Amino acid sequence: MFAVRTCGAKSRRNLLLALAFLGGAWLSVPAHAQQEKLSVRLDFSPWGVQAALHLAQDKGWFKEAGLDVDIQDGRGSGNTLQLVNAKQVDVGQVQLGLLPQARANGATVKGIAGWGRRTDLSVLVDRDSPITKVQDFKGKTLVVFAASPWAPFIDYWLAQGGLDRKSANILFVDPAALWGTYTAKRADGLMSTDPSALPVAEASRPSKSVLAEDAGVFFPSYGLIVRDDILESRKDALKKLVNIQQKAWAYLRDGHEAEGADAMIHQRPGAKLDRNVLIEQIKLTIKFFDTPATKGKPIGWQSEDDWNKALKVMEKAKVIQPGWKASDYYTNAFIN
Repeated sequence: MFAVRTCGAKSRRNLLLALAFLGGAWLSVPAHAQQEKLSVRLDFSPWGVQAALHLAQDKGWFKEAGLDVDIQDGRGSGNTLQLVNAKQVDVGQVQLGLLPQARANGATVKGIAGWGRRTDLSVLVDRDSPITKVQDFKGKTLVVFAASPWAPFIDYWLAQGGLDRKSANILFVDPAALWGTYTAKRADGLMSTDPSALPVAEASRPSKSVLAEDAGVFFPSYGLIVRDDILESRKDALKKLVNIQQKAWAYLRDGHEAEGADAMIHQRPGAKLDRNVLIEQIKLTIKFFDTPATKGKPIGWQSEDDWNKALKVMEKAKVIQPGWKASDYYTNAFIN
């Protein structure tokens, strides 16, 4: 104000023009330039467990919160975990039960939200099969892929029914051959996760599930992971991401599963996704949200009791060594 009053007319005009230019330049900065970027790598190609991320993206909830989220399809939970640990991506959505073994091998990643807190590992068998428990697989062939989350627990699970790899045949195949082997009936059972596999099987080989939890296997399912070093450095962005995911999952759980499927199809138009399969996968994913220890707790909140149960089984299965501490693998700091 003082400079404008004491300068000549030409100076005043120049000053006003400069201020107008600066103001226009500020207003012309695109909104996305002010958004914080986060890359989120998923576990695999699109399926129901990813619905909340795609829904939030489709509805613009990330953008409204000041986040520019790059959602990437994955090539397996193990691969995504490696990429997060190698600083190739900020956040991963994987099966949290992989964390203890990964940290034992030097990884520095931790779970910041657990969506599927109940064990969802299962074996699919024909819907009219008399098989209902582990011991019923005596003399049967089960197909699985080597990097499956099932792999570390196979011997432990078989032992719960008095079986081993001599009394039950475990057929390891490439992931691309998994479904073909099962649908061609070259295997009696398919080892996978219940929400992902059961709806897919409906079209070609209607199936039912034999759940791993019924044999005492506890394995935390899908959730978000980050490296230890960004827990503090990206604290605000991570909290926004988790809270928006809580909002999205609550919305889906309240009867909007179809909107989640539609959002996934919209976000991945070239993926040839089956809407009905996605809806059923979303419903089953939500079915595995709660354990007795998490009833009444916010979506994503992880229980120390649940982690302790899982870690004890992992120790018995020789997945990890004694001396573990549950708090090394998760935090609820970002949960509302």
